[in-house]
Amino acid sequence: MGRIRILSDQVANQIAAGEVVDRPASVVKELLENSLDAGATKIRVEVEGGGRKLIRIVDNGIGMVRDDALLAFERHATSKIRTSDDLLTISTLGFRGEALPSIGSIARVELETRAAEEDHGTRLEIVGGKLIRVEDAGLPAGTTFTIRDLFFNTPARRKFLRSENTELSHVTALVTHYALVHPDKHFELHSASHALLIAPPVAKPAERIFQIFGREMLDQLMPTAAERPFDRAGLPEPAPWRRDEDWTPPDPGMLRMTGFVSKPELQKLNRNSIYVFVNQRLVRDRLILHAVSEAYRNVIPPTSFPVVLLFLEMPPHEVDVNVHPAKTEVRFRQQGAIHDFVRDSIRTTLIQARPAAQFLASLTANPHASPSLMTAVSPLPGSPEAENSDESSEQAAGEVAMRGESVPFQLTERELPAQAVHLPFAQAEQAIAAPVSIPVPSAISDAAKVSIRTQRHSCELPPIEDLGEGEPVASLHSLASLKPLGQLRESFIVAMNDEGLWIIDQHVAHERVLFEKILREREVEKVERQRLLMPLLIDLQPHQMVLFSTIAEELERNGFEAEPFGPQTIAIKAAPIGLEGKKLERMLAEVLEQAGERDQRENLDTMRTRIAASIACHAAIKVNMPLDPQRMEWLLAELAKTEHPTSCPHGRPIALRYSWRDIQRAFQRI
Repeated sequence: MGRIRILSDQVANQIAAGEVVDRPASVVKELLENSLDAGATKIRVEVEGGGRKLIRIVDNGIGMVRDDALLAFERHATSKIRTSDDLLTISTLGFRGEALPSIGSIARVELETRAAEEDHGTRLEIVGGKLIRVEDAGLPAGTTFTIRDLFFNTPARRKFLRSENTELSHVTALVTHYALVHPDKHFELHSASHALLIAPPVAKPAERIFQIFGREMLDQLMPTAAERPFDRAGLPEPAPWRRDEDWTPPDPGMLRMTGFVSKPELQKLNRNSIYVFVNQRLVRDRLILHAVSEAYRNVIPPTSFPVVLLFLEMPPHEVDVNVHPAKTEVRFRQQGAIHDFVRDSIRTTLIQARPAAQFLASLTANPHASPSLMTAVSPLPGSPEAENSDESSEQAAGEVAMRGESVPFQLTERELPAQAVHLPFAQAEQAIAAPVSIPVPSAISDAAKVSIRTQRHSCELPPIEDLGEGEPVASLHSLASLKPLGQLRESFIVAMNDEGLWIIDQHVAHERVLFEKILREREVEKVERQRLLMPLLIDLQPHQMVLFSTIAEELERNGFEAEPFGPQTIAIKAAPIGLEGKKLERMLAEVLEQAGERDQRENLDTMRTRIAASIACHAAIKVNMPLDPQRMEWLLAELAKTEHPTSCPHGRPIALRYSWRDIQRAFQRI
């Protein structure tokens, strides 16, 4: 008897379920996307036990007739595609036909659905992949999925689930994300008897951000928008046997990006606060994440990350969504063009806005703030970041439970901690009307909370002109009008203008000025250098000599004249102006150390900026250095001419503004 056999449909579906469904949030994602594909405008999600005991999703979409309801649980049964060519132009969130049979094989599923044109609906029940019951029923138009006892027949998978709090946080994050990308739809999320999210439809994404996360978070974000046409050369051509005489290439279409990016002062310790939607699909794409990091390079520290919410729209033939079983990854046809488009668009937004760091806000913008005051929105389910965040979420929830603290479900204006509003999409929002507080068990972690507001209050939004898209961002465009008043401990320049009181870090301000000057001169290869009276001999270790040979050419383009002087020594004959003696030695040691630690994928441009940043740092004005008024005026004028006066090349803030309005408020004038 042979050893190879064909697996039963039930086993095959359970194997497929391991690829599509790995936790309750995966089930919610698949069913939520089906509801959106069905044209639903109102979606209600209910979970119990973090989704283990119960998941119920109710929508008012087009519904299904009886035959379609039965066929939907067959493997690879779908209404989204017909032929293989349709895979090149997928415009729906779901398309494979694997989700429902996979979910049905590892849970107890009840489906209630009715098409709008039908007089009655259909109710069917599936347990472990077997159809138990099907009957006609009087139902409202739309579809309701009820999932009970997830993984009841696959205990090996069930034991890998995290705590109820962690699983609930992933579900909460998922629903919140889709509520952000669909502001015109009504979303609700309920856990047991507690409403975690109620988001009625609004007109614009800015209103949705205000509705869910509050004014304070919206004020920390800047709107961004850009578009460009795709290259016609990148379009796929049909095979020769399919091309006829009248064939003409289709319109390449437009690449559009809208969304919100955070000010440089708002920094996080990981990428979990970067949310990307491609054609309204929530994805975790390394290409886009790298483009975002490149846009903020030399604006925030390399170990910190911004808060970003991006909506990318492009023709379906430009993106392949059929590369991951859970559809959380995509592949772009023109990867380089999209990467550069996202990077340049965000960088242009930062350059044009030149956001100013608010003095009081910067006191709590440190990403290393106390974790007890932090809240977090979970990353995309199935992503590596999601797994890494599970342990910390459970630990935080356990600490709260051990202390016996009762965490309030909604914070009023007086209770709102200052740190919360500077974290990614903080779940505690400042109430614009009398909040309705609902007690919840203290075991629910901060990561699972999204502030609640009754539907009556949720609709009471301020006019859109009062939100982020209409409110001017506090900027550094007025730097040129600053008048220096003096120095604070010979390290910080105190200045003023009509906008308020400013404090400028003289070292990082000069560092930014020198950094951009070096890059400009490097482009035209006219870096100013000074010859040393005597060559400076520096001894290196063997591995440092190897590293020196790899960056010697770039050092020479940045104003150095250096050559080997023996097996483990280099002789510096010339260096950029401002570097000499110990400062020159420390700068070279720093560059060699960075060269040894840099990623192999790091490009030449990154290495160039690293060297320029190191030169600028060591050549800049130091702290504890007295400056006369003329020198301070010169420094402020030069800083005003830079592209990124918000931060130094290493990401530290340059100028803090204590606005006139803040001063009036502090003295109770307003």
